[in-house]
Amino acid sequence: MTAWTIRRATEDDAASIADCAVEAFRHYIPRLGLTPTPMTRDYGASIANAQVWVAQQQEQIVAALVLDVTDEGFLIDVIAVRPTQQGTGVGRALLELAEREALRQGHDSIYLFTNEKMSENRALYERIGYVEYKRLAFAERTRVFLRKQLK
Repeated sequence: MTAWTIRRATEDDAASIADCAVEAFRHYIPRLGLTPTPMTRDYGASIANAQVWVAQQQEQIVAALVLDVTDEGFLIDVIAVRPTQQGTGVGRALLELAEREALRQGHDSIYLFTNEKMSENRALYERIGYVEYKRLAFAERTRVFLRKQLK
């Protein structure tokens, strides 16, 4: 039995998703020297315009997933897991859901991006089959793009 339930987010979840993202990403601020983008996202707009899923334990949202379709394909835009839930498998469950959704919606691959300084995230994604295919440098950050073939 899992300790959470995964469901589509509703507009009522936006504030809880934002809180989850802040908790999940705040520890990166000293390393990055800036606020990670998922901490400042308008999750109400994401719920209205993208595909947002949450993992809920009792009444609390413990993880969130934002999926979108872009010119490059099926995107994992945000995956946020509260620190108290990291290592429980909820992040892995959301990543597997993302892959199933990509396939269900007709995509043969899935991609995501992360900050180059988030080395543990890059290592995790590479362990589960994602391969780096480009980097984009901005004034304050470098994004590493990774893709996983699904079929």
